[in-house]
Order: sequence, then structure tokens, then C-alpha cells
Amino acid sequence: MAVRTLWFLMAVFIVVLAWSAYQPYDLVTWALEVSPAIAAAILLLVSYRRFKLTGLLYVLIFLHAVVLVVGGHYTYAKVPYFDGFMSLIWPDRNNYDKLGHFMQGLVPALACREIVLRYEVFNSRAWMNFFIVMFCLGFSAFYELIEWWVALLSSEAEDSFLGTQGYVWDTQSDMFLALIGAVLALVVFSRWHNKQLVALTES
Repeated sequence: MAVRTLWFLMAVFIVVLAWSAYQPYDLVTWALEVSPAIAAAILLLVSYRRFKLTGLLYVLIFLHAVVLVVGGHYTYAKVPYFDGFMSLIWPDRNNYDKLGHFMQGLVPALACREIVLRYEVFNSRAWMNFFIVMFCLGFSAFYELIEWWVALLSSEAEDSFLGTQGYVWDTQSDMFLALIGAVLALVVFSRWHNKQLVALTES
């Protein structure tokens, strides 16, 4: 990916982040929701010269970051225009958080795949794919634990950060969406990802 394109993505992210920080629904929840996106942006900037990523992964990380900062501004339960999103499966709730958890499987799967392939961790693609899916499930489960711990510390965060919206199977469905995202990442993007990895290695 061209450096100009990367700077463009970073500029757009900063603009969206600035918008998100302006009068958010709840400042504490906003900080909790956007902190992973900010941390990822800083990490990508610091490591760019030593460990460049594929263009596909940069774009997916950018999209995931946008999902996070938009959710942080409104809180996931109150993002406009998402009351009907996936309403056939989960009616009577705002399902924007389900998009976030789907991305939580999709993007880490490609990031994990890129690292293990470049460092030649596995000799077997089957074991590699199994490890990636298990990594994403573990990552999703750990995030659910973080949500739980934050909810125990703050009654406001219990409503806005945890965002169960009264759905008793919210945690399980979040992890299921992450699982679907991880599997789809491997099924849909592997060939495209391989081509970009070859091009990156050659350059």
C-alpha cells in the first residue's frame, strides 16, 4: 500500500476520532471504547518502518477502529440507524455491538495470520488456521472479561460499556460473532492476503 494512502487513512481516523470525542454520550465509556483504537494507531505508527503490514490488513484495522470510535461516541446501544440491524436474529435491541464483535474476530484473525506466516510459526496450514481461530476466541473471551470487570467497578459502565440491553445471551452471542468473523476472514481473504504477503516480501 502506498504511503499516501496510509496517511490518508490515518487522517480520516483522526477526524472521526475528533468527532467522536466531541460531546460523547458518556466520557468514561468513550475513553474505554476508543482506547484500543488509539493504542493500535500508535503501535502501527511506531512499528511502520520495522514491520510494515499488508494493505489489506491496514484497511481492515482502519475499519475496525472506525467502528470502535463511533460506538464510543454514542455507546453501542444507542448508535443511530442500527435499531433494525440483524433484527430478525436479535429483535428489540440495537445490534451495532454485534458488528463490533464480528470485527473483533475478522481483524485479529488476519493480523494473527500475517504474523504467524511471516515468522513461519507453523508447518501445517490446518494447525495454523486452528490456532488463529482459537486465538480470536481467546481474545474475544478476554474482552468479555474486561467488560465484566469494568461493569463491577461502575454502575454507569454496566449500562453503557457492557451494553447487554437486557439480552441474557449477550456474552455468548458476542463470542459467536467473533468466531464467525475469524472463520470468514480465513475463508474469504486468505488468497488475497497471500498475494499481498508475497508482494510485501518482494518489496
